[in-house]
Amino acid sequence: MMRRIWLCADDYGISPGVNTAIRDLVMRSRLNATSVMVVAPSFSRAEADSLATLNADTHRVAIGLHLTLTAPLKPQTQYAPVAGGAFLPLATTLRLAMQQRLDMAALTAEFRAQFEAFTGAFGRPPDFVDGHQHVHLFPQVRHAALETTNWMAPQAWMRQCGSVLPLHRRLADPKGLLVDWLSREFRARAAKLGIATNAAFAGTYAFRANTDFATLFPGFLEGLPAGALVMCHPGHVDAELERLDPLTTLREREYAYFRSDAFPEALKAYDLTLN
Repeated sequence: MMRRIWLCADDYGISPGVNTAIRDLVMRSRLNATSVMVVAPSFSRAEADSLATLNADTHRVAIGLHLTLTAPLKPQTQYAPVAGGAFLPLATTLRLAMQQRLDMAALTAEFRAQFEAFTGAFGRPPDFVDGHQHVHLFPQVRHAALETTNWMAPQAWMRQCGSVLPLHRRLADPKGLLVDWLSREFRARAAKLGIATNAAFAGTYAFRANTDFATLFPGFLEGLPAGALVMCHPGHVDAELERLDPLTTLREREYAYFRSDAFPEALKAYDLTLN
């Protein structure tokens, strides 16, 4: 039996080049989910329409909200603390969250505004909710994200990042190990609220310039159950992406892999499907 999984492209909205690449892969049936960054300057109603249109004749892609809380993006509200009008860097945001020093009212107001921006653009709530740089898993932040989702998108599921790999494999991936640990409390809180989550998660790696993504990717598929989610970041590099994010040329590498014949062959080898 083929097991259906989610392959989710993060960061729709961050730049025109990323948006174009994601829509192309959806049309080729190489992606079945994407999460939208509504705070990005390049996100617009036109970009939302271009994505939503892909589901006009048949449902090709789940469209989620990519909650954003880190620099250099800017908040939708009077959220604080900020630096130069933008969210704080990832490391600072995580430190403040771990120290329970974030303002819960400000967090909730910002997330509500991002939900409202999504609903205003797409005319409906998101199919699922996750977080840019996994911020939705952080202490304090997860409470605001879960409560806001429960209130504003009660039918949506949320991304948890728990791995099914054995511990010795996880130890080689510090980023994956951190989000796996953070996901334990997230899953428990989601269950109490009756919010569904994905069965398992994969896709983290060190974004080094020399990464051979085509060799790396099949390892993400090992042991995945039905309902698991693999995160990815395909895209075309343009000036806006270079301005906002350090992850650039690797997006081109991911895009090329997902367009290649090697990708469906890898899915087949592990008895997985996106359909």
